[in-house]
Amino acid sequence: MGMRFSEDVVSLTDLRVNPGRVVKHVAEARRPVLLTSHGRGVAVVQALRDYEAAENERAFMRAVVEGLADPDRGRVVSWADAKKRLGLQ
Repeated sequence: MGMRFSEDVVSLTDLRVNPGRVVKHVAEARRPVLLTSHGRGVAVVQALRDYEAAENERAFMRAVVEGLADPDRGRVVSWADAKKRLGLQ
C-alpha cells in the first residue's frame, strides 16, 4: 500500500479549499496523504482506524523487544514459579 504521489500529495492550500475531499480520499484509498507547504512535506493525514492499527502494532513490537531483553536484564522466573503464579500446578 505505497503512497501514490500523483494522488496522495496535497498542498495546504488545496486542503483549506476542500478538506472534505482530502478526508474522503484518505478514508477510501486507505493510504495516508502527505500535506505540503511551499513544496515541502509538513504533515500527514491518515485514517483514524489505520493510525490506531499502526499504534497498536508499534506498541506490540515494543513489548516484544522488551520481552526479548528480559533475560539479559535478569528479569526471569523459573518454569515452576511461572506455573505457580498462573495457578497451573
